Amino acid sequence: MSAKNKEIVEKVNAAFAEGSTEKFLSLCADDVEWTTVGDKAVKGKDAIRQWMASMGNMEPPKFTVDNVIAEGDFVTAYGDMTMKDKDGEVAPYSYCDIL
Repeated sequence: MSAKNKEIVEKVNAAFAEGSTEKFLSLCADDVEWTTVGDKAVKGKDAIRQWMASMGNMEPPKFTVDNVIAEGDFVTAYGDMTMKDKDGEVAPYSYCDIL
């Protein structure tokens, strides 16, 4: 099962890097949760869709995957990314995907 879940995490990251919100969300569970440290958690596909739309037409992020760990049914991927905000300022982030 971890190989299948690892593939899902890789597809989710690829869709996010492409800036394809709908492709990204199609790979997520209905109860998906997005947490940005220091900000509120966004829960559910519709809430994430609205949150992403509120950012305007931003460039997709540039990111690296440092490691993918798969064990049993669980997969964790983590790395770093940079994203431009609405004002065009580049900001660094770290991320961790857990499935």
